[in-house]
Amino acid sequence: MHPTHVPMRVATGAFILNAGIGKLSADEGTAQFLHGAAAGTYPALFKDMKPASFAKLLAYSEIGLGAALLAPMVPATVAGAGLTGFGASLLGMYLKTPSMTLDDGIRPSQEGTAMAKDVWLVGAGLTLLTQGIAGAAKSGVKASKRSVRKAAPFTS
Repeated sequence: MHPTHVPMRVATGAFILNAGIGKLSADEGTAQFLHGAAAGTYPALFKDMKPASFAKLLAYSEIGLGAALLAPMVPATVAGAGLTGFGASLLGMYLKTPSMTLDDGIRPSQEGTAMAKDVWLVGAGLTLLTQGIAGAAKSGVKASKRSVRKAAPFTS
């Protein structure tokens, strides 16, 4: 893990891990609320799933993502891709729920402000993803240069 990624990964990872642990003991009403929100936005995926099963799936998914963000051995590209996907799914729910936005369909309503804030998850995920890709590309270029030097050393 690159040292500059530590604050972002700890903040997002701990937040998401905590949310997932909290959902493990979701009561029936909470499970129905979570399932209803997801099934309303992504019916092809969740419409036929039982609310309690969905709540467990969501809890374990959040725990896995939070743990991946906190684990230093998980590459930035992997952690960033997971965080970007998770954040994008939440933003999808925000954008597809009419009561969450004002008439323009973008700016948050009073009800949507909490979900609109999830845009930071997408930003953090994309930052980790792009920095991970850029770092891997840079490492690949350095490795290629070393290989070329070993194969055909320059003489002066």
